[in-house]
Amino acid sequence: MKEINQEEWREKIASDDNAVILDVRTQQEVEEGYIPNAKNIDIYKAHEFLEELDKLDKSKNYYVYCRSGARSAQACKVMDQKGFHETYNLLGGFSQWEGEKAE
Repeated sequence: MKEINQEEWREKIASDDNAVILDVRTQQEVEEGYIPNAKNIDIYKAHEFLEELDKLDKSKNYYVYCRSGARSAQACKVMDQKGFHETYNLLGGFSQWEGEKAE
């Protein structure tokens, strides 16, 4: 896992053809807004979260975020243990996101 700020996040995703944005917040949080093109898997639903991770392509580069950066850091650690090669945690999470948002 690499922790990156918003500027690094935007630069990396813009030039990464292998990027997947992963939102690990609850459905209620997602309804308040999200980063466009993000796939949502709620980390609080532990069993479901692990099942969904197993369906993902481990060769992709995952850009992971939550509300503040703590749950996404935890998600990245789990993903790294499961054999994902590239995971990036968004420092500050969605609560500090200044980029494009979808609702």
